[in-house]
Amino acid sequence: MGLTLTLLLALPPGARAEQHFADASANVDRVLALADERMSLMPGVAAYKWQKKLPALDPEREKAVTAHALDVAKTMGLAPEGVREVFDLQVRAARESQVRLHDTWRAQGFDWSGPIPSLETDIRPRLDRFTADFLRALYLAAPEFARADFTTTYVARIDTLRAAGWTDAEKHALLDALAKIRLLPADPGLSPAARIKNTGVIRVGTTGDYAPFSIDRDGTLTGADIDLAESLANRLHLSPVFIKTTWPTLLNDLGADKFDIAMGGVSITPARAEVAAFSTPYATGGKAILARCAETGRYPNLAAVDRRGVRVIVNPGGTNEQYVRENVKRAVVRIFPDNTRIFDEISANRADVMITDDVEADLQAKTHSDLCRVSRETLTRADKAILLPKNDDELKTQIDGALNEAIQAGEPKRLLQQNLK
Repeated sequence: MGLTLTLLLALPPGARAEQHFADASANVDRVLALADERMSLMPGVAAYKWQKKLPALDPEREKAVTAHALDVAKTMGLAPEGVREVFDLQVRAARESQVRLHDTWRAQGFDWSGPIPSLETDIRPRLDRFTADFLRALYLAAPEFARADFTTTYVARIDTLRAAGWTDAEKHALLDALAKIRLLPADPGLSPAARIKNTGVIRVGTTGDYAPFSIDRDGTLTGADIDLAESLANRLHLSPVFIKTTWPTLLNDLGADKFDIAMGGVSITPARAEVAAFSTPYATGGKAILARCAETGRYPNLAAVDRRGVRVIVNPGGTNEQYVRENVKRAVVRIFPDNTRIFDEISANRADVMITDDVEADLQAKTHSDLCRVSRETLTRADKAILLPKNDDELKTQIDGALNEAIQAGEPKRLLQQNLK
C-alpha cells in the first residue's frame, strides 16, 4: 500500500498523510522489520559487554524486559501468553547471539571496528522505544496472526530477517510464536477508550465505496468522512488506521472488534441502534430518486417508480436496500454489489432508477452528465453519525467531544462541500 505502516507509526499524532486501507501483509512486515531491527543492535550490546568485561548473560535484565512488555501489552488488550512467547524468544535469540560473539572473540580476538555504543545512553533507550513500537505493531497485526494458515502463508517472509545473529531455527520459532498473538476479548477492566489511548491508534471502519463520504480511488482513500476522521484523530492525539468493511458486514465487523468506530456516511437507523451506539449527528439528509435526465418526468415520486417494468438497482447491505425492500413491491429490483460502478448501469440503460441518499444523488448527477435527481424533495429523513460500540460511554464521550468541536468549527459541512466538488 502507498502509506506503509512504518511511516504511519513514525508520524506524530495528528499529522496528516495520504490515507489507505490498512494492509494485513504490511502489518506483518512491520513486526518482522522491528524484530530484525532489535536483533541488529545485539552486536553493539555484545561489544559493550566485552569491553566492560561483563557477561553476555543478564538474567535479571531479561526478566525485566519481558515483564515490562507484558505490562504494556495488557493496556493494549493483547493476550499475555502470545506476547510472553514472542518476547522470550527474542530475548533468548539476542542472548545466544551475544554468547556466540563472545566465544568468537575469545577464540580469535576482539575485532570490533568503530566506536562502541553505550549500553546505558544509546542502546537501552532504543530498546525501550522498541518495546512500545513493537507491541503497537503486534496489536495492529493481531487479526492476521489469527489466520489458521498464517505460518504457511508467511513462511517465506522470514527470509526478510537478515540481521546477524538469527539462526534458521529462531526465525521459524518467531513465526510460530507470532501465530499465537491474540487480542483479548472484551475486558471490563480495559475499556475500548483506554485501549485506544494506550495504543495511540484509532481503527476506523469504512467501506470506501460511498462518495462523497468515503471512496477508495486506486488505493487512496478520499472523502468527507476520511478527512473528518483525520481531524477527530488529531483532536484526540491519535493516529487513524482505516479498516475495510462492507455495508452487509458493518455491524458484525464492529461487534467482532475489527475496528473501534465506523465512518463513511453511516445513517442512524433503529436496527443499527439496537446493537450499536451513535455519536452526535453531523449531517442530515434523506433518500432521493436518481434517473436518466431524459426520463426524470417518468419518476416524480415513489409511486411512479414502483411500477411493473421499472428496473430499480440497489447496492446491498445498507439503508438503500432496506428502503427499497420495504417500499418497492412491483418494480424489478436488481442487487448490484459494486457501489462504485452502480450508477454506470443506469447510464448504460441496464437499470432505470436508483434510490439513494440525496448527497450521493447530487454528486452522481455532477459526475454523470446524463443522470439527474428527479426532485429536490426527499423520500425520507435521516441523520449521519459515527457508529460506536454499544454501552461504551467513555468512548462516546471522547468521540462526541472531538466531533462537537469540529461541528462548531463548521468542519463536517465544509468537508462535505469540498468533496462534492
